Amino acid sequence: MTFDFDAYVTAAHFDRAGRTMFALGDGSVRALTAEGFITVEAHRGAVLSACLHPSGLGLITGGDDGRVVWTRVEGGEIAASLLAEVKGRWIDAVAASAESGLIAFAAGRDLHVRDSKDPAFARTFTHEKSVADVAFDPKGRRIATATYNGAALWYARIADQKPQLLKWAGSHVLVLWSPDGRFLMSAMQENQLHGWKVADDKNLRMGGYPAKVKSLAFLSNGLMMATSGANGAVIWPFAGATGPMGKDAAEIGYDASALVVRVAGTPNGSVLAAGLDDGRVWAADLKSGRIEHLKAEKGAAISALAVSLDGSRLAWGDEDGGAGVLETGL
Repeated sequence: MTFDFDAYVTAAHFDRAGRTMFALGDGSVRALTAEGFITVEAHRGAVLSACLHPSGLGLITGGDDGRVVWTRVEGGEIAASLLAEVKGRWIDAVAASAESGLIAFAAGRDLHVRDSKDPAFARTFTHEKSVADVAFDPKGRRIATATYNGAALWYARIADQKPQLLKWAGSHVLVLWSPDGRFLMSAMQENQLHGWKVADDKNLRMGGYPAKVKSLAFLSNGLMMATSGANGAVIWPFAGATGPMGKDAAEIGYDASALVVRVAGTPNGSVLAAGLDDGRVWAADLKSGRIEHLKAEKGAAISALAVSLDGSRLAWGDEDGGAGVLETGL
């Protein structure tokens, strides 16, 4: 199935019910049901960020209107609830934890935390520079933020605290915890990937990228991490006490004519999908090495990519509003 939304596709997700949901640059969120799409205007402007709700049902979105909204399907209809609003700020990043029920979002230099089960709970943590991304650790107790010259680690529920600072010179724009919580990975404004072993602040220098790393995904129960930023998907090994430290990466799906700009995969499986800057999409089984070219037609760069938990379906969206849901065949 393919669709034309006529708006930049910010994010694509499969929720816990297996429903495909898209968040768009026109402020709308669309859910695909058996009868077709149902749509809600969640924001007065563009959706800038999106993640699954802690319940696994529906999307939390942040917009350039300063609003954080939960959109879900209830009784065959789509509903949207305002979770927070920071007037005059863009909500550049959102994250949620199924384990703790907490929601985090970035607005300028501030990290905000809310509790999906307690509307009265609120925390705000201020940084020296703008926050580009946020991510919960596997237990949902600590939050990492990507900012200038490194990452900051905060305990989500403690009001007055000083963060643990993981330092590395430059602008950090994307953060992701390893599934065991031992490593924090960061993509930078430069063509660099960096990481830290959280327990002792040891740096993981992981360079050699020809382009910016815009997307990260852990697979195989945390034994591998895939990234964009090259002509193929770059695979780093995370087995062992030191993770990728001192190890070489592999590259799959190499194509000299295009760059991988989005990756997505099955956290507990071996299915990896890649979206290219020329609009093509492929999926691979990392165990067998088999690659399926699912979208061969070229077009606008892929801007959103998701794989269902069982690895059987893939959702994609591009910068011009094209989108689709495909069977991976893996």
